[in-house]
Amino acid sequence: MPELFETQSRKLLGRLRDVMASGEAGQARLNEIVRLIASSMRAEVCSIYLFRDAETLELCATEGLEQEAVHQTRMRLGEGLVGRVAKTKRVVNTADAPNSKGFRYMAETGEERYSSFCGIPVQRLGETMGVLVVQSLESREFTADEVYALEVVAMVLAEMNELGAFAGEGAALRARHQDPLMVRGTVGQEGAAGGNVYLHEPRVVVTNLIADDPDAELSRLREAVDTLRFSVDEMLTQTATVNKDQKQVLEAYRMFANSRGWMKRMEADIAQGLSAEAAVEKEQSLARTRMGQADSYLRDRLHDLDDLSNRLLRILTGQGSNTGAEMPENPVLVARNIGPGELLEYGKALKGIVLEEGSVGSHAAIIARAWAIPLVIRAEGIVTAALNGDPILVDGEQGIVHLRPDDTVQAAFRDKVAMQTEAQARYANLRELPAQAKCGSVIDLHMNAGLMADLPSLESSGAEGVGLFRTELQFLIRSQMPKRAELSALYARVMDAAKGRRVAFRTLDIGSDKVLTYMKPNDEPNPAMGWRAIRVGLEKPGVLRMQLQALIRAANGRSLTVMFPFVAQLEEFRMARAEFDKAMERERILGHPLPADVQIGAMLETPSLAFAPDIFFQEVDFISIGGNDLKQFFFAADRENERVRRRYDTLNVSFLTFLEQLIARCKAHNTPVSFCGEDAGRPIEAVAFAALGLRSLSMRPASIGPVKHLLRRLNLDEVKVVIDEARRRGDQSVRGAISDYLRTQV
Repeated sequence: MPELFETQSRKLLGRLRDVMASGEAGQARLNEIVRLIASSMRAEVCSIYLFRDAETLELCATEGLEQEAVHQTRMRLGEGLVGRVAKTKRVVNTADAPNSKGFRYMAETGEERYSSFCGIPVQRLGETMGVLVVQSLESREFTADEVYALEVVAMVLAEMNELGAFAGEGAALRARHQDPLMVRGTVGQEGAAGGNVYLHEPRVVVTNLIADDPDAELSRLREAVDTLRFSVDEMLTQTATVNKDQKQVLEAYRMFANSRGWMKRMEADIAQGLSAEAAVEKEQSLARTRMGQADSYLRDRLHDLDDLSNRLLRILTGQGSNTGAEMPENPVLVARNIGPGELLEYGKALKGIVLEEGSVGSHAAIIARAWAIPLVIRAEGIVTAALNGDPILVDGEQGIVHLRPDDTVQAAFRDKVAMQTEAQARYANLRELPAQAKCGSVIDLHMNAGLMADLPSLESSGAEGVGLFRTELQFLIRSQMPKRAELSALYARVMDAAKGRRVAFRTLDIGSDKVLTYMKPNDEPNPAMGWRAIRVGLEKPGVLRMQLQALIRAANGRSLTVMFPFVAQLEEFRMARAEFDKAMERERILGHPLPADVQIGAMLETPSLAFAPDIFFQEVDFISIGGNDLKQFFFAADRENERVRRRYDTLNVSFLTFLEQLIARCKAHNTPVSFCGEDAGRPIEAVAFAALGLRSLSMRPASIGPVKHLLRRLNLDEVKVVIDEARRRGDQSVRGAISDYLRTQV
């Protein structure tokens, strides 16, 4: 890049900085900026188009076109060359604009006189804010050096727009992060909550965009990159304590951190006049745009590069991940994604959760449901749009998020919450009544839990016991393996809180998306079907025995119910039960009180166990159908993958027929069987399960009232007839048939 042009570029950026520092209004700043750019680029025209809404660009300032066209000329996304730049997020550089594909003649602008056209997307971290255009009478393509310089200027314009430097009259110049925004996502957990945004990972704010001393900025950048590389190398030396996915991320970090091309581009940006921070963010933004249009592998790498760039920005700015922002009143957590361990650290103080990614089947979602916290996932763009403290409404019933809602939306939302509160009050009147259908069948309703904080719901929800206590949550929230005495004391408090009601403790279920940082993992391509749950317990019997001993001691002479997760065959159950027998014998020898009564069950989460020999159903004390995992293995549909998960309905005839056959086997051997999972807490699904013969369901506490309310109003024999008729017709799912029936009954 010629030294002369670099000097001109730095001079232009310096003059832009002076404009930024001036006290002029937004429109005046824009007018001065287009004049400066046109002069520097030796072009007759420079124009800036900004989005006035998601689909419409507006001419906000121009040097060279008719001034009367400012704020009057508008075009749709994809319309004309400007709209094409905005839609594709790519540069359009042509020597013959009027004859280029997609050119739109705008008579009011007078632009037909100009042959050359170069349009640059004005974008920040993948979000397109507008288009920067330069045009000239001479028929020529702008050089690569000129295009590069315009990209640098466009990045500065994006940052200035983000910081509100152009705020003024009209929709296109409105201040950012102030308007109401509605984002549609996917329901992760029902419910409605209002509160204030609390960002899980606050964004780094770059305020010093332009620098006078390139040498000093290059030195700052190189020192920061060296620090970054050292930290990545240090993390990689500790790979024994991270799982396969984390190690892959760190390897990607190392690749990017040592990329000569990445470093060279940032150095070139600094030579153009950007600060070190602005150079990092410019490359991050361009990479997001390019990779966002690439294949799935590169899109995954985008997240790695995002995180690496953010780390580098935090080193340069000194803004750590903990910015010191206090958690606001009624916090609603907003994040790109979050693991179960991180979510547990926040506790039940959260009023709602909104994620850009995530899945209904993730364990973070399960925790949110256990806490009855409204959750919306797949809320695209929410992290970029939200600021800490922004008012936010989470509609978990429809999967909608209202950010900075207006008074009308807030009033309607308050009415909705009031109606839900009234409905819950009606359910409270059923607390002491049995879930008895009109046909006389009684369904035992139990709750799922995993933390001591869940146990107060046992009394208030009307649950008859705890059908699933997830013991792994206590392991996830710690940085090291808990001691036996700690677990024993915890389990004893759980039993105390249950006040004699049955609590089914599921032994440690780790693996898949539940990773213990202090336990060395195995590298495997498909963790959901790999080394997890009872497979870990049988391969590491020391951990399993320690937990079983803690449970026996916690019982202290009371009844004890234990179930083993992810049992796939008879031999695994026998091996696990043998470990329990060894633990009992050891406790007997030590003179500790033994449980008065013991029930040992298995979670049926793989179809294979349904076809186990009859002797299995005779040896097991009870079976708990783990619906979340069973459904994903039955349909071969990853519950973490929203594209395939939502394709397969729980009320699919094939799945219900499988459940019915399993229920029949259990009945033939007098083996108690229950359904445990999120589907058990959905009223229509619960009714279908009960009609098939299930007499025990376990769900989140908040679902017990609605499920009991519906069960008490129906005749399950009639529901069974509806299911059978749908099967005979060849319906793929019985959902429609049951819904039609319910409309005639309730």
